[in-house]
Amino acid sequence: MARFEDWEPGDRTFDAVVAGQTWHWVDPVAGAAKAMRVLRPGGRLALFWNTVKPSAEAAATFAAVYRRAAPSLPFDPWAGADPYRTVVEAASAGLDDPEVWRFAWEREYTRDAWLDQVPTAGGHHLLPPAELAALLRGLAEVTPDRFAMPYETVVVTATRG
Repeated sequence: MARFEDWEPGDRTFDAVVAGQTWHWVDPVAGAAKAMRVLRPGGRLALFWNTVKPSAEAAATFAAVYRRAAPSLPFDPWAGADPYRTVVEAASAGLDDPEVWRFAWEREYTRDAWLDQVPTAGGHHLLPPAELAALLRGLAEVTPDRFAMPYETVVVTATRG
């Protein structure tokens, strides 16, 4: 098994490179270059993912818990900026007809359901067990009994000329 950027396809080329919920783990410049190399002319790059879109108040509340309880997490999941902007720009660089589609939606959570899914989000597996436990305790203190979390599904597609 290899990271996409390090994988050697030999002489093979492909009609499509598709990544769902994973392209943020790929180096944006090296990944885009690899996709261009392995796509046949007319081949399509298709990337998609979901990202949370909480209110500014909710993001600030969650961010404070993360800063206090999980200082070793290598990123701030509540930074507020579009964490995929650089992915979109790098992935479509050098490809033809780039398109970005965004779809807003919401999911209803109970506090327990939210806390159950937090450790499954990207990067949380990197936390030491004590930090993860502290994070979950801190989030439990600030999470309402029931709430709707806004999300956005982002799709990026482009073709190799």
